[in-house]
Amino acid sequence: MGTENEDEFENAASQEDELLEMDEEAQRSTDQNVEMNIFDAVRGSDGNPVDPVRLQGKDSFCFSCHKDIDCWNECCHGADITLTPNCILRLSKHFEQTAAEFLKEYTVPAMFGMADLPVAKLKMGGKDGKGACPFMSDDGCSVYEDRPATCRYYPLGILSVKHKEMAEVNDFHFLVKETHCCGHKESKEQTVDAYREEQGLEEFERVNRGWTDLLMKMASWKGLGGPWGENIDTRKKQMFFMATTDVQTFRRFVFETKFLDTYEIDEEAMAILKTDDQALLLLAFDWLKSIFFNEPTLSMKELVLQGSIAQYREETGAA
Repeated sequence: MGTENEDEFENAASQEDELLEMDEEAQRSTDQNVEMNIFDAVRGSDGNPVDPVRLQGKDSFCFSCHKDIDCWNECCHGADITLTPNCILRLSKHFEQTAAEFLKEYTVPAMFGMADLPVAKLKMGGKDGKGACPFMSDDGCSVYEDRPATCRYYPLGILSVKHKEMAEVNDFHFLVKETHCCGHKESKEQTVDAYREEQGLEEFERVNRGWTDLLMKMASWKGLGGPWGENIDTRKKQMFFMATTDVQTFRRFVFETKFLDTYEIDEEAMAILKTDDQALLLLAFDWLKSIFFNEPTLSMKELVLQGSIAQYREETGAA
């Protein structure tokens, strides 16, 4: 594991006592019930390629991409691809790399829109980033079985919306029609549901939903100055990036710091977390929701919680 990654883990481990600080801060706050929405979709670079028509699962559209099409591989140049947590899991395993090694070789850091949280984007070729995708070959995508979620969606985009009066997040799709893409001229017709199944999107959405929820909620809070009027500080942003992109380092954080002394996690779950990377990501999302937004996704151990409350009362003079 590289020096940069070791330093990141050491920083995370040295902050283990701050787990309590984060939870104390969250416990002193109350959640806000506000509208949340964020795009999780392909974004074109040539004007406004989005067809503003909402598509449901049974709606049909015509599209096909194949080697004999005139625009073959054109969309694999200069693409703006944010890698989801599951994308990084799949691709790092494809190359038999640690997440840290994969991130260093194939990605560049970026901030995700209104959420202002750090994410990893796929590094395109060329000095201006307008060159070819590193995974592109003459025959197409060299990592096709493990290709990123954005590539799987194309030419569909997805919009996730949650209003304050709604209990669940609502998703709907739309078409992205970029001028270079000839796939829309093809005669192959399919429903949105059939295309999603063909592209294997269910797994990505299942694993990434907690990450999407975090981005949605943070984007919503940004309009109010951040959670309870305060922006997320640099330290917490670093923890967010580590927990959502680097499962090996987050696993060490969970098992080699005071994390398990702080939170109630049963032995069966701990056994799974030692080897199951997707399960570990779900834990990461729950932990981040807890420390960012005081959501009841993780339970602190009773003695730890009592100590946290006592410390807070001592510091504030509360009865």
